[in-house]
Amino acid sequence: MDNIEHRVEELEMKLAFQDGTIEELNQQVIKLNDVVALQQEQLRLLLSKLQSVEPSNMATQADETPPPHY
Repeated sequence: MDNIEHRVEELEMKLAFQDGTIEELNQQVIKLNDVVALQQEQLRLLLSKLQSVEPSNMATQADETPPPHY
C-alpha cells in the first residue's frame, strides 16, 4: 500500500506542475494574441495611409512601352 500512496503523490505533484505550466502557457498565448491583434490594426492603418497618398509618378507595367528590342 505504501508504494501506491507514493505513486499517487507523485502523480498529484506532476498534475499540479502540469496545471501550472498550462496556465503559464495560456497567459502567454493571450498576450501574443493581443500583440498580433494590435499589429494587424497597425498594419491596416498603415495600408490605409499608403493608399491615401498620391499615386506614384511611375508608370505601371501595363502603361510602360516595351523597349526597342521587342
